Amino acid sequence: MHAVLFQAPSVVMRSSLDNLVSSCNHILVRHRFTHENCSIARALEVIGDWWTLLVVREAMLGTRRFADFAAELPIARNILARRLAHLGRRGVLSRVNAGTHGTRYEYELTPMGKDLATIMTALRQWGDRWVFGEGNEPVLVRDRRTGRPIPRLRILDESGAPISARDLEIVPGPGAGKRTVARYRRAAR
Repeated sequence: MHAVLFQAPSVVMRSSLDNLVSSCNHILVRHRFTHENCSIARALEVIGDWWTLLVVREAMLGTRRFADFAAELPIARNILARRLAHLGRRGVLSRVNAGTHGTRYEYELTPMGKDLATIMTALRQWGDRWVFGEGNEPVLVRDRRTGRPIPRLRILDESGAPISARDLEIVPGPGAGKRTVARYRRAAR
């Protein structure tokens, strides 16, 4: 009687093993948009990953200290340090000395960072509507002056009337490159 010390992997086992090895060896290379002639793509270079947006959310909620960001977000400290440094380099946050007994830094939103309030509100409203559903919103945002919920953000025309996406026309702007101009010329045909 022989003991079986090794059994060749079945086709299913081999396939699973290949997938595991492939996923472990796969290095995710992030595409950079620094040369794109598109405001959306270039904005994504500044705020385009989920940790960065969550750091901005925390800053908007009043979080200022590294330890407080770390306590509120389930993020590795090295990733948090990188995101805070990135937001500082890009002008979204400023690092200010808040030490009274030595140097201690805090982070505060710059005017550029505060300008993200509309984007963050639109993203939250989209998530409330399409992810959580009406009546299941995790947080409500109210007008401090009236106590009433803020209305859903909408695109308005120059007179202040709501305008639908189908009524929008996208045309090359003054900073459009040759490729952008050609692309929108083709789309207009």
